[in-house]
Amino acid sequence: EVMMSMSMRETISGNYNTKEDIKTLMKSSFKKPNAAVGQSGLQALYETMFRNYGILVGQVLVTKPDFYNDHTRQQLFTTINELLQLNIIPIINTNDAVSPPPQKDEDPEGVLGIKDNDSLAARVAVETRADLAILMSDVDGIYDRSPSHEDARVMHNFNPVDLAKVEFGEKSDAGTGGMESKVRSALWALENGSSVVICNGMKYNTIRKIMRGDKVGSFFTKAEVDAMPVEVLAKNARSGSRRLQALAPEARAKIINKIADSLISRQDEIMSVNELDLRQARLDGVVGAMYSRLAFSPQKIQALATGLKQIAATSYQNVGKVVRRTKVSDTMDLVQRTVPIGVLMVIFESRPDALPQVASLAIASANGLLMKGGKEATNSNNLLMNIVKEALSEYGCADAISMVSKREAIGDLLKMDQYIDLVIPRGSGELVKSIKEQSKMIPVLGHAEGVCHVYVDKYADLEKARAIVKDSKTDYPAACNAMETLLVHEDLLKTPVFDKICSTLKESGVAIFSGPTLAKHLTFGPPQAHSLKHEYGDMACTIEIVKDMYDAIDHIHKFGSSHTDVIVTDNEENAQIFLESVDSACVFANCSSRMADGYRLGLGAEVGISTGRIHARGPVGVEGLLTTKWVLNGDGDIAAD
Repeated sequence: EVMMSMSMRETISGNYNTKEDIKTLMKSSFKKPNAAVGQSGLQALYETMFRNYGILVGQVLVTKPDFYNDHTRQQLFTTINELLQLNIIPIINTNDAVSPPPQKDEDPEGVLGIKDNDSLAARVAVETRADLAILMSDVDGIYDRSPSHEDARVMHNFNPVDLAKVEFGEKSDAGTGGMESKVRSALWALENGSSVVICNGMKYNTIRKIMRGDKVGSFFTKAEVDAMPVEVLAKNARSGSRRLQALAPEARAKIINKIADSLISRQDEIMSVNELDLRQARLDGVVGAMYSRLAFSPQKIQALATGLKQIAATSYQNVGKVVRRTKVSDTMDLVQRTVPIGVLMVIFESRPDALPQVASLAIASANGLLMKGGKEATNSNNLLMNIVKEALSEYGCADAISMVSKREAIGDLLKMDQYIDLVIPRGSGELVKSIKEQSKMIPVLGHAEGVCHVYVDKYADLEKARAIVKDSKTDYPAACNAMETLLVHEDLLKTPVFDKICSTLKESGVAIFSGPTLAKHLTFGPPQAHSLKHEYGDMACTIEIVKDMYDAIDHIHKFGSSHTDVIVTDNEENAQIFLESVDSACVFANCSSRMADGYRLGLGAEVGISTGRIHARGPVGVEGLLTTKWVLNGDGDIAAD
């Protein structure tokens, strides 16, 4: 209010007063006339700004006795509630023109005394039964230490027990409260039924962000938050990555081998906790692809451990490998070396086996890692995470890899581009699309869908075709590299080749849907597919007829997802044309689409399959998790030379 009263400032200061003199005068008896002038200006400003949105405001000036007298308090809140019923926003302020600003005093038992604007706001929120009170300051919230400290962080969730952890500084000259007053007022309001957020009122769209659930300021809650704040996890992953990078390659390989050995030695325990997840999944009605991905088996655990051993065996030359060496001049040598990307964030659904795979790839490439698994695999993921942490802790790197417990934390992490360098979602198309939409600053590596094709050319060998088609669809129908559409050359339509391939699929329990061209050739046949871009993720596929190989290529480019596409043919020329023409991450001739897998391609495992065109494409193993840096050694060389 004083700041708005410019004429009063000039009257007070004259031409001879210093800044210190003005502060002294503002703390003197001139406060009342300052308030009288400031109140009208403040209300005029509110009226003007709210009128831009077609909203009326009303001024309510109060004094401390208004709260202590039962009759006046009842009248006060009756007026406020009637204003709200009329959709008029009450602007409530202390009437400092007739009553001195509230001074600090003892709180009556069970009641918050009116000492400043913060206690006033808390009392009004509780008396009006407000769902939420927002106390605005010029800082971002409650810090775990002095905001001037470089490691200070905002406590986005503030529990009453956290009060003992906070050190309050001096209040500013610009207000009647201070951060300590805000916190104590907020805790009183929380105890009496109103939620509270303390935030920075100087930032744009703060109220809207709070109302849509963004993590803004400090939210006061009675819920006990056991998990470590995600900001701390992200910061630890960054420092953990540097510790991993400092280890010898042999040490990183030993960590991975330790994880692999633990998978085998604790197989019974893994199967037991996985059964808890499967039991809950059945109760929740989880079926099909998601249930298949969730389930462990002894064979899957053995294959997983073998894959980790393969990662360890090939990890010795990952970090620090010389990509290029150049003699720039007689005194300068330039080297380009591989280095970790930094910190990865991997989000996966219903795939507990992905956890040790991704963790091992991160260790092999010396990257920090944050993971978020699906809630349906909570028990399995917790045990596997413990196994990973135990192996890392032997080398002092346990913080390098962490599991994020809550889904809501993903949105917060996707804004932390200062800590996280690459996001890799593994799961449904909906998951990948959602992550790509949310991540505005951090690159996302992944694929939205796995609409994979197998094209049977007219020169295809029948037995090869039957085996490849069957394996591509039935080996693991929930996988993203499973065949979803079978393309058949039109010359094969009325031959035994077509009939036997269809019979093979039917005998394997695959539901068949026809494409529009095939449907035209059939009087009676399978139902028509609702879309040629559909990823079934189950024992079902679409069969469509194409004129020739070039028509098949056009179909793949139009309806495919650039994941994995296959040609089956004994014509070498057709095979080469297909391999060179199809623009997908993986293009195969005469082998199953299921070969598009990091383990089968000799990568040990994969963090995911990328259908993008930048950085890494196809199954992404260790090499896709590395970048490079340039190292230049000179001898006093300068640009002017």
